[in-house]
Amino acid sequence: MRKLGLIMEKSVLLHSRRNLLAGAGSVLLAAGLAGCADAAARPVPLAVRRNPGCGCCEVWTEQMRASGRFIVTTEDDPDLGAFKSAHGVPSDLASCHTAIVGDYVVEGHVPLADVVRLLDERPAIAGIAVGGMPMGSPGMEQPGGGNEAYDVVAFTSGGQRSVFTHYPAS
Repeated sequence: MRKLGLIMEKSVLLHSRRNLLAGAGSVLLAAGLAGCADAAARPVPLAVRRNPGCGCCEVWTEQMRASGRFIVTTEDDPDLGAFKSAHGVPSDLASCHTAIVGDYVVEGHVPLADVVRLLDERPAIAGIAVGGMPMGSPGMEQPGGGNEAYDVVAFTSGGQRSVFTHYPAS
């Protein structure tokens, strides 16, 4: 009988130890996942250079800031063309502002979703751009709506280009 009691006691201890280890593993896994979520939710710096006093640039930067994904700084640059050139922005894709986020250039009125996608996917490109100032793009919204069709163009330092996202007219 005593032997049966010892066997049952060992079984209870072993079962308790397994539950303890499983519980500890679950806690560590949850903490690790929370840490990953915190890292993804942490805002990243987005440094914007713009034509001095540009209103649509201000609207675009406010949209980026309001997302909570970025810590936005803005600097008026009277020689913005030199900055764009130094960062490899193709002249035909130029707009009124240029942002640097991580290792990427974001030129012009690029939608928030595309900037987030760029950072999530980390493609082997120099940056993305919306050339010019298409109506309906972020910062260029008009009362009454209406959008021109435009592309967000991915570009490399070697000159290759591809459509990153297409936005149809509406």
